[in-house]
Amino acid sequence: MPHLWMFLLQSLTPSEHQVVLIDGNAQPMDEAGIARYVLENKIDLVGIGAMTRMIAKAYRMADAVRAVGVKVVMGGPHVTEMADEALGRDGGSRHADAVALGEADDTWPRIVDDAARGQLQDLYAPVDAAGKELKPSLKQYPVIPWDTIDLHQFNLVPKSAKKWLQKLGEGWGSFRIIPVESGRGCPYGCEFCTVTGFFGDSIRFRTNESVVNELLLLKARARKEKGQIAVFFIDDNFAINIKRTKSLLRDIIAAGAQVNWVAQISANLLRDQELVDLISASGGKWVFIGMESIDPANLKDVNKGFNKPEEYAAVLERLAQRNVYAITSFIFGMDNDTVGSAERTLQQIRTWPPGLPIFGLLTPLPGTPLLKRLADAGRLTRPKHWQEFIPFAMAHTPLKMSIEEAHAEVKYGWSQAYGPEAIAQAVDSLNDQPLGYRVNILIARLCFRGIYFPMLGRFAWWKVISENRQTIFKLTRQGVEAWWDSRTRPEPAPAISGGD
Repeated sequence: MPHLWMFLLQSLTPSEHQVVLIDGNAQPMDEAGIARYVLENKIDLVGIGAMTRMIAKAYRMADAVRAVGVKVVMGGPHVTEMADEALGRDGGSRHADAVALGEADDTWPRIVDDAARGQLQDLYAPVDAAGKELKPSLKQYPVIPWDTIDLHQFNLVPKSAKKWLQKLGEGWGSFRIIPVESGRGCPYGCEFCTVTGFFGDSIRFRTNESVVNELLLLKARARKEKGQIAVFFIDDNFAINIKRTKSLLRDIIAAGAQVNWVAQISANLLRDQELVDLISASGGKWVFIGMESIDPANLKDVNKGFNKPEEYAAVLERLAQRNVYAITSFIFGMDNDTVGSAERTLQQIRTWPPGLPIFGLLTPLPGTPLLKRLADAGRLTRPKHWQEFIPFAMAHTPLKMSIEEAHAEVKYGWSQAYGPEAIAQAVDSLNDQPLGYRVNILIARLCFRGIYFPMLGRFAWWKVISENRQTIFKLTRQGVEAWWDSRTRPEPAPAISGGD
């Protein structure tokens, strides 16, 4: 999925400037590649946004661009908290010519103007004349021209299959996951989360009309291309204001703007049955739920006591009854975790409707209360862990197990939840549903497996397919049988009735 901020800032750029977009996830470049690209395309200013886990590579890319004489401005949650690091004021190397603090909706046009005049400043902060921080309103949200933007790099359909898949059903010549936001901010303030610090604790929303029009634009493009589009609502809590969310979903339904969508919603808000009904009717297919732990003590420790583990099963059942499934996120290495936490969590997961569980480690990010608490307690083992990003590696010492034991818990969670037996069980649990739902969960499980066990290269994919061959063969056979039945089933005889 591409990052929304690129498209948003492109729409906010003064019209006399040309903008090109590169997403490092979809169009990988090394340092030499990005330097060559900016020179060949005569680019005068490069904007780089990155979260903490990406910042080390972002700095290397920025260094390469600056080395060939092109200015770099950086933004995002990491450099907002670590501006001195990006600007070389902490004793390290300078990586950026300028840093945009916080949300750059209002400051970006000024940054571009200053760069064009050769007067780029070090820091750009969204503040008023008195120095008070300003949060941009979303009521006058810029129109992102999804109908004309080049989205070629984000097509998930292999080129070799495009022509054939365009003829399949309504057309699958392209499949893209597009980020859309309907609001910003979160009042919860979970200890490990950067969202409240970056976006604030007061919620701002776009108008329903603006969101609906964007969905209609995306839907029309997919139809024109004989392809498919799914939307990821990137709001950090899509249903934080339930009344407003219901209003938006009703408007989506009334306008015929339904597309398949995914959103992040906390479990406590999914108690509302009408909300879940509207999620399903408006095109919702998956909901990302930050469950974090099945231990109430852990949740209380990180200021997420509003999560109630005893409610998890009912919430997931409520969604599944409407054919909406969950991506459930869990964190290991919390202060009350002990050896066996992963298995205890999996025991719960196995009793729930099939979904996509994901597992990570408690990570102290810049600007979070968690980082300060662990630093004050002297528990940080890698105080600047982002300078050498290591996936699934602790940066502090847990209280009730060792770092190595925490690592083993995460690996166990992934290997057990995404092994062939677990995938087969998830598929079989949907035997009462149409074949498409079973195929959906199989593909989703195989792809999500790659978060911890990346399928890099053709051999790795063949190995995964081989491991799951029995499930794949069974679904293929069922699909062929259903197709054959539809071809050989006799046409119903016409009904003839006599009248006076």
